[in-house]
Amino acid sequence: MKHLRDMTLTFTLTWIFWLSLISGRCLSQVVQPRVPPGQQVPCFYIFGDSLVDNGNNNGILTLARANYRPYGIDFPGGATGRFTNGRTYVDALAQLLGFPTYIAPYSRARGLELLRGANYASGAAGIREETGSNLGAHTSLNEQVANFGNTVQQLRRFFRGDNESLNSYLNKCLFFSGMGSNDYLNNYFMSDFYSTSSDYTVKAFATVLLQDYSRQLSQLYSLGARKVMVTAVGQIGCIPYQLARFHGNNSRCNEKINNAISLFNSGLKKMVQNFNGGQLPGAKFVYLDFYESSQDLSSNGTSYGFDVIDKGCCGVGRNNGQITCLPLQQPCENRQKYLFWDAFHPTELANILLAKATYSSQSYTYPINIQQLAML
Repeated sequence: MKHLRDMTLTFTLTWIFWLSLISGRCLSQVVQPRVPPGQQVPCFYIFGDSLVDNGNNNGILTLARANYRPYGIDFPGGATGRFTNGRTYVDALAQLLGFPTYIAPYSRARGLELLRGANYASGAAGIREETGSNLGAHTSLNEQVANFGNTVQQLRRFFRGDNESLNSYLNKCLFFSGMGSNDYLNNYFMSDFYSTSSDYTVKAFATVLLQDYSRQLSQLYSLGARKVMVTAVGQIGCIPYQLARFHGNNSRCNEKINNAISLFNSGLKKMVQNFNGGQLPGAKFVYLDFYESSQDLSSNGTSYGFDVIDKGCCGVGRNNGQITCLPLQQPCENRQKYLFWDAFHPTELANILLAKATYSSQSYTYPINIQQLAML
């Protein structure tokens, strides 16, 4: 803890010093912000849904929020709006990348803090604009990209209008985008609320989803993103929410949903190949296979220490997945033994295991791992 406090103090003093120089207008040219020792990239920008949201939904009218106990029961800051018991995947990844503190939610990030990154993710968000509206307000990926555009405008002031220096700075940053789960859970396979399943075949829906996603990722590229991680949609046909509703004879999981997701995932991997093949010059995209990793954690749960792979640690009904974790509900006692925290989201331990695997090995990454991406 002392080491973390020292690193945080060093980081804070560095930015204060830099701000004082800029505000005093005593520089004739832009000075690149100093990166704290051990931090592998200058900044980390995050886009996604509830799997990585760290508090952006706290102040809006939505059912997709987690700023109440027992969420955060194992997190030092308590119930911050993270949809798990402790750290999210990107929290664990930021630590592996050497960041002295967690990346702030965009809703709270201010001023020079934006130079080290921001988390734009929002629970219930999707690639499509209408996705997740059944749960209330949220920030869609279109809006998240627009928010990053606003961030770039703010950063331009810190670089005194020097676009070349700003672009050079952003080109060194890491970008993470984890989207698509809600486009299936809270859109295509929710026919009582959405018409997409009657408007599109499964294949056609994957196609339009990928077209939208390609446009959004290309917008991030135009704003300066060059080192980008994109995630496959996980095996959501096997989450407690689906297991509580599915009654299959030959399969534990809802393979109809898993098969639909696989179409999207295979298309996303091809998109990454195209981006890296010259479609977006100078960019390096990395595909994170969250489908394979979730399948691995489920199939080989005991080897990772998980005794329970089909029930949420906190929830109500069959598989603790019919209703998600309620305010002040008593969760399971040993969170380390559960793969899932609630009806939808993995536990902190699952997030940490996945972060470590994607950071330093190529078990679930293509064409390189995250550590290699950071070093480019």
